[in-house]
Amino acid sequence: MRGWLIEKSDAGQTNTLTEIDEAGLPEADVTVEVAYSTINYKDGLAFTGKAPVIRKWPMVPGIDGAGTVIESRHKDFKPGDEVILNGWGVGETHWGCLAEKARLNGDWLIRKPTGFSAYQTMAIGTAGYTAMLCVMALEERGVTPEKGPVLVTGSGGGVGGTAIALLSKLGYEVIASTGRADQESYFKSLGASAILDRAELEGDPRPLAKERWAGAVDSVGSKTLVNALSQTKYGGTVAACGLAAGMDLPGSVAPFILRGVTLAGIDSVMAPLSRRRMAWERLDRDLERDKLELLTSVEVPLAKAEEMGQAIIAGKIRGRVVVNVRV
Repeated sequence: MRGWLIEKSDAGQTNTLTEIDEAGLPEADVTVEVAYSTINYKDGLAFTGKAPVIRKWPMVPGIDGAGTVIESRHKDFKPGDEVILNGWGVGETHWGCLAEKARLNGDWLIRKPTGFSAYQTMAIGTAGYTAMLCVMALEERGVTPEKGPVLVTGSGGGVGGTAIALLSKLGYEVIASTGRADQESYFKSLGASAILDRAELEGDPRPLAKERWAGAVDSVGSKTLVNALSQTKYGGTVAACGLAAGMDLPGSVAPFILRGVTLAGIDSVMAPLSRRRMAWERLDRDLERDKLELLTSVEVPLAKAEEMGQAIIAGKIRGRVVVNVRV
């Protein structure tokens, strides 16, 4: 099978698009013929080696996949079933979906929602599914449109863009934080009401600042997350799902104990199946298809996956990249 293989030696890391012996596929109970994958920030880290996301070598990257079951020993799946995969350590500790075939644990798979094509599920990918988990977290903690605007950081990325589209569809006023002010029309076409220069959230945080929003979706982390927390209204919630600016949290407990703000951690990698199914059902219902088209930056052949991974780490990609594994 054709696929990307990332190897590590004393000389360093090598990424190769090559013919891989199917005998090397890991042990699992479902084999999937992959039609589409996508490039997430984590895939970019795997290709560039900028962070140690790969923990088992050699590795086939690709944390997302959509395709058709060709072999199954799992009770819930049979050959011909269309399935999708997000996370579960695939592309990190278990061979992933940037290859023509993937052997996966059936407990990790969900059936492709009927309202989406395989291509569309990868235009959404882990980024869009994570955005939905963030929106659900805000809703469940009482952040309603009537409470005030919602901030979305990292708006140029897949999580941020999808969060804007979802929140606006649900009636929220959305403030999009971005360093790409020249693309204001794009963010407003997704549903943003206003644009905030990300520099306003990158400075040294104050323990408490003026209350500005009822909630936030943050994929950036570090000082940006702390500033978002310090400006969240009393009783609000910030859903944190990323660390593009770093893993540190250089802040204060003041928002939590003086304003009752909640910091909701969003884990999309190991989320239980029931939560995943709910998120995908909500995406099918609440993600407008014309917005999904706007969010999809480009479709590329498998050979371009590494190049796109490097570009996403360099901040050169807006929105989502779909990888057509069959070409």
